[in-house]
Amino acid sequence: MVPFNPKNRHDAFHSLVMKWRYLEFKNISAILNFLIVASFISCGSDKDSIKPTITNITESVYSSATVQPDSLYQVYAAVSGILDQNLVEEGDTVSWGTPIAQIINNAPQLNVENTRLSLELAIDNYSGNNAVLRTLEDEIRAARLRVQNDSVNYFRQKNLWEQNIGSAVEYDSKKLAYELSRNNLTLLISNFERTKNELKTKVIQAENNYKTAQITTDDFTVESKIQGTVYALYKNHGESISMLEPLAAIGSSQKFIIELLVDEVDIVKIKLGQPVLVTLDAYQGQVFEAIVNKIYPRKDERTQTFMIEAGFKHPPEVLYPGLAGEGNIVVGEKENAMSIPREYLVNESQVLTKDGLVSVQLGLRNLEVVEILDGINEETNILKPE
Repeated sequence: MVPFNPKNRHDAFHSLVMKWRYLEFKNISAILNFLIVASFISCGSDKDSIKPTITNITESVYSSATVQPDSLYQVYAAVSGILDQNLVEEGDTVSWGTPIAQIINNAPQLNVENTRLSLELAIDNYSGNNAVLRTLEDEIRAARLRVQNDSVNYFRQKNLWEQNIGSAVEYDSKKLAYELSRNNLTLLISNFERTKNELKTKVIQAENNYKTAQITTDDFTVESKIQGTVYALYKNHGESISMLEPLAAIGSSQKFIIELLVDEVDIVKIKLGQPVLVTLDAYQGQVFEAIVNKIYPRKDERTQTFMIEAGFKHPPEVLYPGLAGEGNIVVGEKENAMSIPREYLVNESQVLTKDGLVSVQLGLRNLEVVEILDGINEETNILKPE
């Protein structure tokens, strides 16, 4: 028998501690995992264990919902001025071209009068009794007579000269007079055509200015661009009107749409034609069916959401712009899917069994259950984590 030696006992204990520290640093992650699983198992009990069930599952994306009239648009004035009067009231039904508001401004009226006077002057210069062209036409007629007379004199003198009758000076004089009168006629005709074109252009310009002034005057009567209902009037009599501020809001009287705001993390799941289940605060306890018919591609940086448009399948009997509610866009449905309650899921991709944590592949999910595609089967007992 080896006698008891306190030193040997101390060395053995020290060696055991060093081995434990070595194992601790080498396998620390395994130890932590073991402790986590052990804590789950110790907290879970057999009565908290379940097996996956086969059921129908539906996945949906939540969104806020707001009802708006279809084709709703803000009415703007094309000119600035003072609102003389609103020609309709809120709630009135209007057609395309119905006057909405009348704006007053004296400057455009004076501009119309000035352009009208300019047009009359241009027309008178072009074809009136005191037309500039009439004077030029008289000068051309006189020049033609002069050419005719000089031509007769020239050719008579030429015939005489060819017969050796008369002097060279007289012949050259008649020839020069004829050439000068002929050149003068050519210049007068050219000047006439140029002046005629210039005056005609001025008439056209004056007509265009007058039409533009009239159009501007017409813009002082603001008209509806669609057939629908006047939902809002933003200005009152006597208020200043700017081209940057809306005067009214007009939209469809019968057709309404649902504006849905979807978080950016869910937008990739949304597709045209997907069904939407809508609840409205004004219709407590009722669910309305709708269909996604438009996805706006631009993200609202302020709210970090995307706009989705949906149309009612069977709209409520009474709707008003701005009615609020909630929408659930159905992005997936599956029959006979193996699923478990969401509270049995660990770390979003694992489940707890008596053998420890098992990684699983997930499919559809909603607020209550999640589909399991792979990793466990229908006979696997799953513990509820604490």
